[in-house]
Amino acid sequence: MIDLDPSMFELFREEVRTHADTLSRGLLDTEADPGNPSRIEPLMRAAHSIKGASRIIGVELGVRLAHVMEDALVAAQRGKIRLTPADVDVLLQGSDVLAGLAELTPETIATWEDVNAEAVHRLEPVFLAMAAGTPAVVLAPSPPFAANRHTLTPTNSSPPSTENGFPPTPAFAAIAIPIDPIAFPPDHSMLDLFREELRSHLLVVDSGIGGDPEPVLESLKQIRGAARIVKCDSVERVALALWHFMNAVHEKRVELTPLATNWLRFAISTLAGVIDTDEDSYGAWIATTSDRLAEIAEVFDRVKLSPPQTRTPIATSDPIPEPTPSPARVESSSPPTVPKPVSTPPTTPSPNEAIVRVTAQSLNRLMGLAGESLVQARWLPSFSTALMVLRKQHDVLVSLLDRAFHTAAEGASQDQLCQLIANTRRQALVCRSNLNEQAMDFDDHAARAEALNARLYREVIVSRMRPFADGIHGLPRLVRDMARSLGKEAKLIVEGENTEVDRDILEKLESPLSHLVRNAVDHGLELPELRTKSSKPTTGTILIEARHRAGMLHLIVSDDGRGVDLEKLRRKIIDRGLNAAEMVRQMSDAELLEFLFLPGFSTATAVTEFSGRGVGLDVVQNTIRKVGGSVRISTEQGRGTTFHLQLPLTLSVIRAVVVDVSGEPYAFPHTRIDRLLRIHRSEVRSLEHRQFVTVDGQNVGLVVAAQLLDLPTNPAVNDELAVVLLSDSTGTYGLVVDSFRGEQDLVVRPLDARLGKVPNLSASAILDDGSPVLIVDAEDLLRSTDQFIQTGALKRCATQVSGPARKKRVLVVDDSITVREVERQLLLHRGYDVSVAVDGMDGWNKIRAEKFDLLVSDIDMPRMSGLQLVSAVRSDEKLRDLPVVIVSYKEREEDRLQGLEVGANCYLTKSSFHDNRFIEAVEDLIGSA
Repeated sequence: MIDLDPSMFELFREEVRTHADTLSRGLLDTEADPGNPSRIEPLMRAAHSIKGASRIIGVELGVRLAHVMEDALVAAQRGKIRLTPADVDVLLQGSDVLAGLAELTPETIATWEDVNAEAVHRLEPVFLAMAAGTPAVVLAPSPPFAANRHTLTPTNSSPPSTENGFPPTPAFAAIAIPIDPIAFPPDHSMLDLFREELRSHLLVVDSGIGGDPEPVLESLKQIRGAARIVKCDSVERVALALWHFMNAVHEKRVELTPLATNWLRFAISTLAGVIDTDEDSYGAWIATTSDRLAEIAEVFDRVKLSPPQTRTPIATSDPIPEPTPSPARVESSSPPTVPKPVSTPPTTPSPNEAIVRVTAQSLNRLMGLAGESLVQARWLPSFSTALMVLRKQHDVLVSLLDRAFHTAAEGASQDQLCQLIANTRRQALVCRSNLNEQAMDFDDHAARAEALNARLYREVIVSRMRPFADGIHGLPRLVRDMARSLGKEAKLIVEGENTEVDRDILEKLESPLSHLVRNAVDHGLELPELRTKSSKPTTGTILIEARHRAGMLHLIVSDDGRGVDLEKLRRKIIDRGLNAAEMVRQMSDAELLEFLFLPGFSTATAVTEFSGRGVGLDVVQNTIRKVGGSVRISTEQGRGTTFHLQLPLTLSVIRAVVVDVSGEPYAFPHTRIDRLLRIHRSEVRSLEHRQFVTVDGQNVGLVVAAQLLDLPTNPAVNDELAVVLLSDSTGTYGLVVDSFRGEQDLVVRPLDARLGKVPNLSASAILDDGSPVLIVDAEDLLRSTDQFIQTGALKRCATQVSGPARKKRVLVVDDSITVREVERQLLLHRGYDVSVAVDGMDGWNKIRAEKFDLLVSDIDMPRMSGLQLVSAVRSDEKLRDLPVVIVSYKEREEDRLQGLEVGANCYLTKSSFHDNRFIEAVEDLIGSA
């Protein structure tokens, strides 16, 4: 093998990835048009290129497989054989094996060959037979959806060790779980279901290491519960230990080091051995691996025993042991010995720099723009010289003015003064002329520089763009394999394949699009016989559209299947207790469909390989929102379902609204803002210690942004509130800020990684004036809002502008002289100006004649009850916004609800006099005196 540097090896991986995609996509096209030899020629070239590249880096197994595949494709291209679906199946299996080369590193070549040797030995004679003109024999079907997820199986061989005593992280990058569907008989056992569920959750854990911990924690919890049901104590203990460790990582009590990551992947690989067992070998696997599982649990249990705020990383004396061979593949084996601890601290291999493909034309344009930028920069020294000349001329002018001043002070003759003034004026004209000339030159240069920078920025953005087709190359294969597995007929149509998308966005789209396509094939499309009865074509259609609109990327994923049964969805919501039955019946279609995005929610009636786990649409929504996008769903029963995705064109630059909070600038991503409002302070209302404002007939809760961002709150200085409206699936909130600055395009700069996750903030940027600005995390802000609401700790925004201090007036209405006096004394002691009324009618007359800031009323009173008084206040145009507190002996919940329904802001019992709740309620509503 030639000694290649990391960058050359990265080129090899990129080349293999490209040619493997060509094979996968081309084989599907060939299956649809088997008699067209022109479709086979690109496949031959792709196999030939992989063969040559593999030979250069010394992967002989890859050379052999690519060579026989090339010979088989040559035979098809020359007409010796006609490719059948069975032939395409075998070729796709070979393509999947070759695609694994795209993940190789110099350290993992031997591991890759060990893992894939059996597959290559099985495929070689088939391809040789095809090259000789013999149709392919039917092999076991390849794992479906191989282009989009892990396809390797648990390995029997141990990864190569390094001098530190543990394998490098990339050696475990090939860990995966077998994912081909299991066709269970109708009376499958609980053990079958356990193995199937373990496969699903281990995939989530394996792919989530180092990412979002919440799905990983949920899957580990599910594994533990499933293991408890089938009484598999060793697996349950490992799952519990892993959960505690990942929870400690989430709480930042422990660091996820490379060594810890290797232990995690080793644990996953060991647990995956269960999937490879059957009824006979399951017991042998448990007996063989129980010691190893206990060892894994012991390593991770150390974290659980550590106190909070204590960092307890896995020690370097815990090397990765060798995996226990799976009993499904090895008849007998003895537990392996654990390597001795090593004293040498582990070293983390430096990651290779990623290589980005840029077209030659784009590179040429970037070089041209760089040259223009260099020329523009060379103008600055000459401009600086011209300014120095201007400064000297200005010094001469100042000198002349001084001489003229002193000459006049000394009483010089008029002729001398006139001469000095004339010289001064000439010098001033010279300075003005040169200043105008330099100002014009500077304006011209600034305009050229701005245009150049804009062109350079656009070209850099273009260099980051990739065609939308690059991100969906695996979806046709997914649709084909999944439809065949389910006995359906389906085709995928993609419109807008050449739509340019930022590569960061494109990478994040792979998982959401895969989920949506899976849903469409499994839930949406009907079986051929049912489609025929509905007068539909037997082949269902899934359509993906991509286009730019209004500076955003719009994606539409639709199918022509059965659509969502809204009545069934209503029943599911009610059965799961997600909302009251009466409210669910009144919900609109759009409101009902939002429940599909809840975690763990599924309309499937049984758990299968593809459905019933409630994992899917919540992942789609979370992923889209994390990049600043949104997703909505529409459906028509019997006609199909459509998902509308809206995303930013790029993550490197965002359009943002800049606001002031406590005198500091903050930026809200434009895509996460519903509306910007200016509301008068008098429009703010209070209810049960919360403030709200009515927007388009909907009550929107108000939250002070300064409180969420942990900043001091400024006093009110004008009659209007600046409000940013944000929303998520839980509701809409209005964030009260100091003022709006306007909209700007901001270049996103990540926060220093050493800060960790900063609450409510996502990144930083530089404003046009050069000052720094922090970009808020809208999702985090909404979660913080919910936490403040649940704890009752929300601050209130001032409803009146700060001005000369005056006592706030309170009217107390109660027919009991004792109660009146108690309330009056409590309020007077707090500094309020208090008036009293002896019954409801007396209170009604006083409140219309005088101005009060708060009304405190009893319920049961002669002439006019408290409920009638509050109703009258709310019906009066001038008084309807007056805060009202009801204080009554009635403690029943129905009495409290009745008081709130007529319009009271707060309902208290008279026991509140003893624990300060009465005063706290008054201060919440109108502030201190």
